[in-house]
Amino acid sequence: MLAVFFALVAVVLEQSFRESAEQALKERLQVQIYSLLSTAELKNSGDLTLPPNLPEPRFANPGSGLYAFIQQPNKNLVWRSPSSIGLDVPAPPEKLGAGNTYFLADNPRRYLLHYDILWKNIAGVEKEYIFTVAEDSEFVSQQVDLFRKHLWSWLVIIGIVLIIIQFALLRWCLKPLRIIVNDLNAIENGEKTLLDGEYSSELQGLAGNLNAFITHERAHLERYRNTLADLAHSLKTPLAILRGCTESFSANKETVQEQISIMNKIVEYQLQRAAAKGEHKSIKGIDLPDFLNKVSNSLNKVYIDKAIHIGISAPEQCQIYFEEGDLYEIVGNLMDNACKWCRQNIKVTVTKNPRKNRRNYALLIQIDDDGPGIPDGKLNEILKRGVRADENIHGHGIGMTVAYDLIGMLGGKLEGNKSSELKGMSWRVYLP
Repeated sequence: MLAVFFALVAVVLEQSFRESAEQALKERLQVQIYSLLSTAELKNSGDLTLPPNLPEPRFANPGSGLYAFIQQPNKNLVWRSPSSIGLDVPAPPEKLGAGNTYFLADNPRRYLLHYDILWKNIAGVEKEYIFTVAEDSEFVSQQVDLFRKHLWSWLVIIGIVLIIIQFALLRWCLKPLRIIVNDLNAIENGEKTLLDGEYSSELQGLAGNLNAFITHERAHLERYRNTLADLAHSLKTPLAILRGCTESFSANKETVQEQISIMNKIVEYQLQRAAAKGEHKSIKGIDLPDFLNKVSNSLNKVYIDKAIHIGISAPEQCQIYFEEGDLYEIVGNLMDNACKWCRQNIKVTVTKNPRKNRRNYALLIQIDDDGPGIPDGKLNEILKRGVRADENIHGHGIGMTVAYDLIGMLGGKLEGNKSSELKGMSWRVYLP
């Protein structure tokens, strides 16, 4: 594109310079005609004469490149300069008209200027003459060639400088992309965990989305690993019992059935936790207020006998990008536990862009209830990971541990203490 642009610029400038040089040549030829007029004399007899010594010496030298002719409108040659010996007399244009000039290129090698005058002497004799001055195109060609040479030299230099500047500018502008690519390679090689560099404002959104994706994928991987570990640990005891029952199967039939049922529940629970799917789909946006209303309506149906009032306070426009199953695990377990332990009132509050421990989060979901709360010193115990073979335990148990694990793997934070408003338990979930 630069080559095409500079070529067009060169053509336009060269053409403009040629026209300017031709205009300067026309003015020079006009001056030569005026000099001839100043030396010419119209006799009383009607004859036009010029002195042998002309103001311009080039008119006297054959082949000098400057030629002059004087002729009448009927193309009758009256006078020619000694320099024009051997040249054809240029024919003037038809009906030029007295006082008019006509400038043209007679051929690629010569420029002509015709000037029509009506001359009247003191004796009253009036004659019409056409003064023609011609000059070889060498003057214009030399100027144009010299201009072209300098023009192309400077355009090449400017083009090279411009390419160097553009290369440096593009390299500088694309430096943030190279930084983020290097950080991604470092993450791939295990040297980094997240994109934690100083990126330009245009790339901060991209870096944030990539970090969310990386965190989400690692959370899934960590969840699979924990689930396999829990599954293996949970199946040890039932398998040991079954191994002991193989010696007398008929006498221990009920025990075997019971252990098989327990193992089945363990497998279903762990598979549900691992969110085992045939393929992993991209995260979609979730309207959080609508999501909370759905969870609230479902829990009101489950605990219809308690007539629970669930108040939800959230911004009208609160679109978040999250795995819906993970959000159900977190919010569903916390709100379900609040319903189990509350007396009648639950309050869910959503705050955007909270700050905690010098860290900015995207979202804070706070769930308060008016129940008895958790005794002092018990909070850490109910959040510990361990054997979870029974899902029918009422109260703060397996569900809380699942929620705690998910929040930690997603880079969030879970806090619990006494509610200052409802005097029961207050859970605060900080999500990145």
